[in-house]
Amino acid sequence: MIDRGIYGGQMNNTAEIENYPGFDSILGPDLGEKMYSSATRFGAEYAYGSVTDVEDHGAYKVVNTDDGSYQAKAIVIATGSEHRKLGVPGEEEYSGRGVSYCAVCDGAFFKNKEVAVIGGGDSAVEEGLYLAQLASKVTVLHRRDQLRAQQIIQKRAFANEKMNFVWNAQVEAIEGDGQVVTGVKYKDKITGEEAVVPASGAFIYVGIEPMTKAFEDLGILDNAGWVVTDAHMQTNIPGIFAIGDVRKKELRQITTAVGDGGLAGQGVFKYIQSLDDAKLRQNS
Repeated sequence: MIDRGIYGGQMNNTAEIENYPGFDSILGPDLGEKMYSSATRFGAEYAYGSVTDVEDHGAYKVVNTDDGSYQAKAIVIATGSEHRKLGVPGEEEYSGRGVSYCAVCDGAFFKNKEVAVIGGGDSAVEEGLYLAQLASKVTVLHRRDQLRAQQIIQKRAFANEKMNFVWNAQVEAIEGDGQVVTGVKYKDKITGEEAVVPASGAFIYVGIEPMTKAFEDLGILDNAGWVVTDAHMQTNIPGIFAIGDVRKKELRQITTAVGDGGLAGQGVFKYIQSLDDAKLRQNS
């Protein structure tokens, strides 16, 4: 297992996880630790390093990092994706303390509270509708004068009495009291006036980006940079698999990534077995 940081990935940015089977609630870093311990208990080794590129040599692959190279018969890409940031004051400071990029993950913390959703696409509006089931009020701030979401989703949102919309809103900052989020400051792009939407949570949906730069030369990405796989998690290169959020998929949760991992594990086993069988036939 090669990782550029501490094991657990984005789980380390989640204060509590309440939708993972087997736990009423568990801290993100603690779940990462349990997964790490489980993997190493069965012999997996762990190494730090940022992958720079991957070389395909047929029966073996070479993974190059900024701290050395590794050779393997098969590799599994699990680099995930990252949420596009607003880049405004308070966003990083209050990450995990009111700033979130996943309503399904964190919505339960804002039951009967006012929250803000930033964005106007399908994800923003759908997550806003989800939050409306929990929060007392959901305010959607969009930098344009109309949503980009599908019409059927827009219709549901406009019909929901808990949903409110602020148009032509350029978010300037995420405000807080030093501990948690208290509001979202924005500027009206038409009038130039500034205002603050009171909110205990700020859910940001301005797009996500796959972390696939190291694999650009392999020919396994689509036009948007996502890794393309079949139902068994294999790419168009035999021996190279991909799982989790780095794939183009509808639902990005820990449970779906774990499911991908199970399929990829079986695929890797069968692939290496086929290499060994081919070698035996060649030597017989």
